Amino acid sequence: MILSDKKIQDLVVEKRIIIEPLLDFQIQPASIDLRLGTSFLKIDENMMEVMTLDKEINYVSIESDEIVLPPNSFLLAATMENIELPADITAFVEGRSSIGRMGLFIQNAGWVDPGFKGQITLELYNANRLPIRLTSGRRICQLVLAQLDQEAVNPYKGKYFGQKNAVGSRVFRDLENN
Repeated sequence: MILSDKKIQDLVVEKRIIIEPLLDFQIQPASIDLRLGTSFLKIDENMMEVMTLDKEINYVSIESDEIVLPPNSFLLAATMENIELPADITAFVEGRSSIGRMGLFIQNAGWVDPGFKGQITLELYNANRLPIRLTSGRRICQLVLAQLDQEAVNPYKGKYFGQKNAVGSRVFRDLENN
């Protein structure tokens, strides 16, 4: 069941879900708008011949209040907000329609597991033929919350638990690589 604005507000007040910092206007009818932070990562194409699923990827870290995403380019970005979900609530990250209409695709692998704590790392792709200038503090995506039928037996404690700032792929830590 997708949570309504009333339920989201109640859970925030009860501190069952933590979203900080949070302004009242960020709570929408069935989601919470999240804002762009100041932490970005871009793949260091000059230091790699190819990316694989079993080797760590090199990134260039950028801290800025503003960034320009060239056409057909990919960038990782952190949300301004830190979130904490209880063991019985999951979330989906969706791009805002107004921004998608500009050709900016926003993902976060689509899913935030119950029990997750940290900042959300967003995957940004400019599908347009013009650069897009992004500024921190602007609403960039929305977090859609859903109630599980019961608490997760094993809430999230994975390789991105507690992440701060934009975090690159940790696929090289997958069990298949051991």
